[in-house]
Amino acid sequence: MRPLQTSRRNTSMTGLAQESHRLSVKTWTEEESDRADSILSRGQSVCDDTCSELQRMAAIDRREMNSQNSFRGRGRGAMSRLVGMVMTLREWAQKSLVEETERPDSFLERFRGPTPMDMPAHPSRFSHTHPGSDVDAEGRRARRTKRKWNVLVLSPSDDAYYNWLMVIGAAVFYNWTLLVVRACFHELQMRTVLVWLVLDYVCDGVYILDVVVRLHTGFLDEGLMVKDVPRLRETYFRTLQCKLDICSVLPTDLLYLTVGISSTPLLRFNRLLRLPRLFELFERTETRTGCPNAFRICKLVLYILVIIHWNACGYYSFSKALGLGSDSWVYPNSSDPEFSSLTRSYIYCLYWSTLTLTTIGETPPPVRDEEYLFLIFDFLVGVLIFASIVGNVGSMISNMNATRATFQTRVDALKHYMHFRHVSKVLEQRVIRWFDYLWTNKKTIDEQEVLRSLPSKLRAEIAINVHLETLKKVRIFQDCEAGLLVELVLKLRPQVFSPGDYICRKGDVGKEMYIIKDGRLAVVGEDGVSQLAVLTSGSYFGEISILNISGSKMGNCRTANIRSLGYSDLFCLSKQDLMEALQEFPHARAQLEQRGRDILQKEGLLEEVNVSAGEELQEKLERLETSLDRLQTCLARLQSEFNSSQLRVKQRLTALEQNIATATTGSGFLSDADANDSISGGDGVCSEINIQL
Repeated sequence: MRPLQTSRRNTSMTGLAQESHRLSVKTWTEEESDRADSILSRGQSVCDDTCSELQRMAAIDRREMNSQNSFRGRGRGAMSRLVGMVMTLREWAQKSLVEETERPDSFLERFRGPTPMDMPAHPSRFSHTHPGSDVDAEGRRARRTKRKWNVLVLSPSDDAYYNWLMVIGAAVFYNWTLLVVRACFHELQMRTVLVWLVLDYVCDGVYILDVVVRLHTGFLDEGLMVKDVPRLRETYFRTLQCKLDICSVLPTDLLYLTVGISSTPLLRFNRLLRLPRLFELFERTETRTGCPNAFRICKLVLYILVIIHWNACGYYSFSKALGLGSDSWVYPNSSDPEFSSLTRSYIYCLYWSTLTLTTIGETPPPVRDEEYLFLIFDFLVGVLIFASIVGNVGSMISNMNATRATFQTRVDALKHYMHFRHVSKVLEQRVIRWFDYLWTNKKTIDEQEVLRSLPSKLRAEIAINVHLETLKKVRIFQDCEAGLLVELVLKLRPQVFSPGDYICRKGDVGKEMYIIKDGRLAVVGEDGVSQLAVLTSGSYFGEISILNISGSKMGNCRTANIRSLGYSDLFCLSKQDLMEALQEFPHARAQLEQRGRDILQKEGLLEEVNVSAGEELQEKLERLETSLDRLQTCLARLQSEFNSSQLRVKQRLTALEQNIATATTGSGFLSDADANDSISGGDGVCSEINIQL
């Protein structure tokens, strides 16, 4: 850079002096070079760069344009326009390339916790040093090297990978269906040679790109996605599929330059080795689709049609090998106008293949031995196809109707029971209508049984997402902790009540609390007709009777009559489950108790109690429990010591008896002196035992 120093100028009109300014500017060539270098270095990460340098230069340019001492010229004006254009392009790239993520629901954020995207990011890769320093230059070079080796790695569960499977699956299906028909029907191959060549080489390009995709497809190792490209390449090269992929892209079709263009389809049969890609597409589609049974049926029909198609082409080629029209079994000669067209040839062969593989057998009988062998092979394939059709379709239909069959079995069993017990017709009709409501509204699935195989975290998240709108309306869930939310959601049990059913009656012992998911409930008087209040979706009741609020005149009994106006879907939470959940969350328990105390006080069902006396009693109970635990620990220790000492005494007595028995059998008899000695010795031992005890 060349420093330029402005001199102090005196104006004749105003007589005012301006201070000198020392400006550090770049020449036009150097500025253009730096701008090009900056733009190229930021090209691969447009959405991440902040363009602070461009913004700074734009600000300087604006200040210089407003100043009388600014350098005015076409060069600076062009520079301003260039900076503005680059900044405009950057804003457009940010809007078009960066996908706006959907704002998560605040109710679910407390439960889910931070996602991987919310984790603290890596340290900023932008240097805050002076732009002209060596550290900043090294940082720019490091960023360029990093961008150069930043390679995209696909995950098998991504949508992009599935979309690519659809592309490669179409290419594989093209080769599996059209290569064989072009190889057998030469007229079809020679009619549009240029079209087939274009389609073939497009599929070859897709095959080559598929190899690149496989080299950049990650896999899970210890639960983490492997994105190391050298490791992915090494793993792929060791697989059998790599060898098949390489064989499938070998340019064997170039041999048509020697054997002729009509033999091109036969030379391209190595492209059929990509069949596993088509199977992978079917597998992932079956996993993603919402109608897996229908997809399985369509896939089975497709397999059958492809087999019939191949068999039809094989029949035509076999007929040409034996001679068209040589006997009644082979395909008629093309000299016959009725069978001379390409369409009639293929349809006739397809018809013959369908009759043979479905074992209908209404085809001309074979004449030659070769024809008999070919027909035997077709019949065997047809038997296998027929068996697979019957087995697969039968299992699919049974799976599709499994839910209905199970539900109908329950209804039939209950009908037989009511008929056997002579239940009244009115009650029987109510039960049948209740079952009909369950089936009509698709409430026959046992959610607990379906979600049993999932971990508790996923089960809770699914339950929250399914019942999100209901849980949002419940006030006790809006401010509760995430752990309590998990505990309560996993313990909720759905229940359905019919019109006119009493959910609870005043004075009944309360063992559950209820949350209304759908429907309307009425708080009725003693007559059961007058409605005091109406409860809708999101309301909850019954927590007063299961909280055991001190001073309640009703104790743990219900305080109101609640009746269902129509069919109502409720969540039930038992007293035991609620106490287990609130035991670890005293704040939520205090909140529920305070709300219940306010309701009881409003209705005049709360007695004034000495809270301090209750707290002292609670403290005494806690101290007693602590002392009892300590006493139990000491008693267990004493019991263990007593058992140990008793075991040692038994062992010593056993050893003493063995010594006495050995001494007695060794001497054979005892004299009086020996006897006295032994007795005295025994007394000594007994004394020793007493001393030890």
